[in-house]
Amino acid sequence: MRCLPYPEYYTEVERSILQGGYAHPLSRKWQSRKSLEKDMFMYPIFVTDDPKAKVDIPTLPGQSRWGVDRLEEFLSPLVKKGLSSIILFGVPLNAQKDEKGTPADDSNGPVIQAIKRIRETFPSLYVAADVCLCEYTSHGHCGILNHDHTINTQPSVERIAEVALSYAEAGAHCVAPSDMMDGRILAIKRKLIDSGFGNKVTLMSYSAKFASGLYGPFRDAAGSAPSFGDRKCYQLPPQAKGLARRAIIRDVNEGADIIMVKPALPYLDIIADAAELAADHPVACYQVSGEYAMVVAGANAGIYDLKTMAFETTESMVRAGATIILSYFTPQFLD
Repeated sequence: MRCLPYPEYYTEVERSILQGGYAHPLSRKWQSRKSLEKDMFMYPIFVTDDPKAKVDIPTLPGQSRWGVDRLEEFLSPLVKKGLSSIILFGVPLNAQKDEKGTPADDSNGPVIQAIKRIRETFPSLYVAADVCLCEYTSHGHCGILNHDHTINTQPSVERIAEVALSYAEAGAHCVAPSDMMDGRILAIKRKLIDSGFGNKVTLMSYSAKFASGLYGPFRDAAGSAPSFGDRKCYQLPPQAKGLARRAIIRDVNEGADIIMVKPALPYLDIIADAAELAADHPVACYQVSGEYAMVVAGANAGIYDLKTMAFETTESMVRAGATIILSYFTPQFLD
C-alpha cells in the first residue's frame, strides 16, 4: 500500500501530535537511532616517565599524569566497571628533547613501557597510542621543521611512521596519528603492512583536527605547547568545512581504519560529514580537554547538573554520527 502524502492522509491535528511517541522511557529510547554504550568510550590517559608518579592536573579536574608502576591501581577498578579501551599520551618530563622528537619511540619511554605493562596486566583492554612529536620535540611542534620554522613534510611523515611502527611492535592494538602532516596515513599504513602489522593493528586518523582554542588543559597536561608560533599551518582552520571534508576523503583513500574529528561539540556538522563521507568506517570524535573543563566548570558554578550535561553533550555526538568517543568523562559513564 502506498503511503499517502500528509495532506491526504492526516488532519492538521494528527500531524502536530508528537509526544505520544516518547511518552514512556522505553519509547524515548526508541527515538534514538543510536544509544550510548560503555564500549563506545575510549579513555585518554597521560603517562609520564616517573614510574611512581600520580600528579593531578589543575586545569583538567579529576585527571592525573600516571607513572607506569601506578597504572594497575588506577585502571583495575575501571576495567572491573567495564572500561574497554584507552588511548595513551606520553609526558616525558625527564627526557632530552630534540628537533626530531627522538624520545617518542624510546623503548624505555613512558608510552612503550605503558603499552607493554597494560597488555600484560589487562589482556582484554584495547590499547591505542597517540602518535605525535609535539611532546618530544625541543620546539613543541608536531613535525620536523625547516630553518624558517615551517614544517618539513617528508621527514616529518617518515618520523611519524617510525614512531607508529614502534608502538605497534610494543603491542598497541591501535596507532592514532594526531600530527596532521600531509601524507602520514599512507606512510604509516605502508610501514605497518611492510612490517607485518597491516592486518593486526588499527590505524585511527585524526583526520579533521582543528586549530582550536580548546586544547589548553591538554597542553598543560602533556607539556606540549609550542615554544614559538602556533599550529595553524597544519591543523585545520575552524571555519574550513571543505578542507575537513577533503581531509576525511583523503585519509579514507590512504588506508585509515577509523576517522576522527577533533574537537567534538563545536564540530558536530563535521562529525555528520564524516559519517556520510566515511559511511563504511567507524567515526570517532574527541571531546577535548577544554570541552570537558567547560562542562565541569559550569556544573561547579551551579549552572547545570554535571551528569545531565555530560550525557547531553556526548549524546549529541552520537546523534551526529560518532561511534567512538574519546572522553575524560569515561569513568563516570562506567558507573
